[in-house]
Amino acid sequence: MNSSPMTFKRKLANQDLRLTAHVCTIPSAIVTQAIASAGSDAVIIDMEHGAIDYSSAHAMIAATAGTSCAPLVRVTENDAAQVKRTLDLGAEGIVFPMIRSASDAKRAVASLRYPPNGTRGFGPFLAHSRWDTSLLDYREAVDDQIVCCLLVETRDAIENIEEICAVPGIDAIIPAQFDLSTDLGISGQFDHPDFQTAIAKVERAAKAANIPLGNVGLAKPQADALFAKGYRIIAGFDILWLKAIAAETQSWTK
Repeated sequence: MNSSPMTFKRKLANQDLRLTAHVCTIPSAIVTQAIASAGSDAVIIDMEHGAIDYSSAHAMIAATAGTSCAPLVRVTENDAAQVKRTLDLGAEGIVFPMIRSASDAKRAVASLRYPPNGTRGFGPFLAHSRWDTSLLDYREAVDDQIVCCLLVETRDAIENIEEICAVPGIDAIIPAQFDLSTDLGISGQFDHPDFQTAIAKVERAAKAANIPLGNVGLAKPQADALFAKGYRIIAGFDILWLKAIAAETQSWTK
């Protein structure tokens, strides 16, 4: 058996790299495979807001095989049982929603690692095949390669962001602009001073802790602006791209 080919954690550690991590909400291995084979550094299989169940998630994770695209899964909550199950499907990392405090972050990090470094239960009966290891070699091959990405999307997270960023084992942070603006009472008002102040606080804390930042970049000017501010990861959405191109082609008939 070969050693683990997981690479996204190392990519995140290389400060010279700009990366993509596109969100897949459509329960389709075909869509995921197309995005992966196009060269995406990662896909985020969205089990929180997408129409994706565990069977679909397994097929979507498997569809990234043979590419350099990391299959990450956004779980519905910071729950060790969910994390264990999605990692056992072969995920390379977890995107955690609604992280509000340093204790939440510590619990998230611990759920990714096997004892004595964490709390993950052992049973990678599917995952070991995805990563080309034997069942018993899987633990050693991947235990320090699993990616931990936190979503910052609440007032509490903003208030506690310095303490959150100080937790060891966090590989990336994404300010989730839709949820965050909604929790601030200014849903969708991304130019509002309160939202801009909150985002600036996250950016300062992540930079001080040397944690890569990600955000949504659906068009090149938006992506360029994020990169200019020091963001390392841009994300698109499969469903929004599909709807946008369908609307554009419909306009050709007018």
